Amino acid sequence: MPKHARCLILGAGPAGYTAAIYASRANLAPVLYEGLQPGGQLTTTTEVENFPGYPQGVTGPQLMQEIRAQAERFGTDIRSGVATSVDFSKKPYRVTINGEQEISCDSLIVATGASAKYLGLPDEEKYAGQGVSACATCDGFFYRNRRVAVVGGGDTACEEALYLSSIAEKVYLIVRKPFLRASKVMQERVLSSPKIEVLFEHNTLGLFGENGVEGAHLVFRKGESDEKKVDIAIDGFFLAIGHRPNTDFLKGKVDLNEAGYIVTSGTTSLTNVEGVFAAGDVADPRYRQAITSAGSGCKAAMDAEKYLMEHSL
Repeated sequence: MPKHARCLILGAGPAGYTAAIYASRANLAPVLYEGLQPGGQLTTTTEVENFPGYPQGVTGPQLMQEIRAQAERFGTDIRSGVATSVDFSKKPYRVTINGEQEISCDSLIVATGASAKYLGLPDEEKYAGQGVSACATCDGFFYRNRRVAVVGGGDTACEEALYLSSIAEKVYLIVRKPFLRASKVMQERVLSSPKIEVLFEHNTLGLFGENGVEGAHLVFRKGESDEKKVDIAIDGFFLAIGHRPNTDFLKGKVDLNEAGYIVTSGTTSLTNVEGVFAAGDVADPRYRQAITSAGSGCKAAMDAEKYLMEHSL
């Protein structure tokens, strides 16, 4: 197994695999490490209906399997392993995989994605893909004229609730605090929507249902003298308490913003480290869609190709 790559790709979501397709076709002989979740967040999604080229829709795992097969077809060397540290102090750069083996590279594309934050309830795992989701834009369509709940009190939660209110029959917004943290405009839109009911000072205790989510167990004013348990009937439970980019291994090595996302230059994939590029959710707190990730993977591979050519590597 070669221990050096002209182009090393970390991550196996739409961004990583698309970067691999482009890099392979450009004869960069890319090596791709799949990380903890081969296929990325899409492997936890059941039906994908907004990815071009699939008029009947496709399951998340199948879509990722097909993109992976395309990368392999052009010769991508796909390996199992997680990047645990990097050394950019001298060239070629060095990346440590699984805390032990080292691989050097002339160019590096980071596409390690972001992980949705969950409440940590066992029921979230139990009903994953059966009513629990962390992406309203991805899965909202399946709740047309049904009842759903969104957890969170910030701008993301309000945006998800508003989006779902255009599809669902009713939307509960479950907020821990007695107020919304969202911007004034978002607050006004949510509070004035006839389809959204904001449940202030409520915490989720668990979910219930036979063949998927049928409701949620909540508690009002937890720990207070007037604490009260409440059940709501819902078909979908959406988490909107934020995402965490998978960049712990890069801290102090490349520029990250306050939330930990990789900072790129303008509309390119270039980071502040020459020859290191970022693609997908790891650098995108805004769109977080499979198609935008794939597009950014293409950009990263083209930027890496240009860099390698200019430096005769």
